[in-house]
Amino acid sequence: MSKAIIAGPSADIKAAKRGRHRFLVELERLALLIAWLLIIAIFGAISPDSFLTWPNFSTIFGSQAVLVILTLGLIIPLTAGDIDLSIAQILTLSSMVIAVLNVDHGWPIGAAIIAALIVGLLTGLLNAFFTLYFRIHSLIVTLGTGTFLHGLTLWISDSRTIGGIDWSLVNAVILIRVLGIPLAFYYALALALILVYVFQFTSLGRKALFVGRGREVARLSGIPVTRVRLVCFLASGGVAAIAGVLYAGTSGSADPNSGTQLMLPAFAAAYLGATAISPGRFNPLGSMIAVYLLVTGITGLSILGIDTFVQDLFYGGALVVAVALSQLVRGREESLT
Repeated sequence: MSKAIIAGPSADIKAAKRGRHRFLVELERLALLIAWLLIIAIFGAISPDSFLTWPNFSTIFGSQAVLVILTLGLIIPLTAGDIDLSIAQILTLSSMVIAVLNVDHGWPIGAAIIAALIVGLLTGLLNAFFTLYFRIHSLIVTLGTGTFLHGLTLWISDSRTIGGIDWSLVNAVILIRVLGIPLAFYYALALALILVYVFQFTSLGRKALFVGRGREVARLSGIPVTRVRLVCFLASGGVAAIAGVLYAGTSGSADPNSGTQLMLPAFAAAYLGATAISPGRFNPLGSMIAVYLLVTGITGLSILGIDTFVQDLFYGGALVVAVALSQLVRGREESLT
């Protein structure tokens, strides 16, 4: 009888602990989304007439689709343990290829887009070749290719911004709206959902996660590590080129220096996104939420009249904090497995 009396409270305590653990896990998964909603609430309370309006949010959703897609391209090699510093310059070169071919040489917009996508894939292949064949760290390789691409972009554009891109691309990206939000947002959302499916439900996605956790262990387990990393580099280049297509459609022009200002926000969002939804992993939905959280903060500060230099402070600080948090979360997740 006494044993039963003792067992009852003990079981209740264990059940309560399990309940608290589940609550904390769910809270961690949704923390980024909650933080985003809190930022919206704070700026909305301070400046409801200008910040808390649907036109403001539809502009945020549509205008930042390029950054979302660039971040999605970044997390693909990051998942497999590689870093691609060339993605922003792939975006820039891809958009410039569209502008040069379509505006200067009269190519149909469809053919110019295909050429831009090929440029992205070839750059991904080049990154993979030097990283995998010569065993050079991806950080060094992609830093070099990114610098090379920047010079190539300046060369083919004569260091000028080229406007007048075919209006059909602008229509398909930013002018046509659904529920008041430009199609660009839905393209980014669709790509994020595709990557969620790939990472969670396909053999390739699971292999990439395994490779990112430990290449030698993955190799000993029979996973073709080199092939997986090759595919990730190709996908990264292709997705960055898609971001370039959307950039050209969003602005109707191509700027040879456009990619530089997107690199830091993309990395900040990638690492910040790794702290939520699937904590400890680079994940598409977390990255997408992180982009809009950061941009919402910047937009709110701008509406309040804060100087533009705060944007650099915000993104720079966010990157450091995000990397620190993602490492803490990943370390804890690994200790629990």
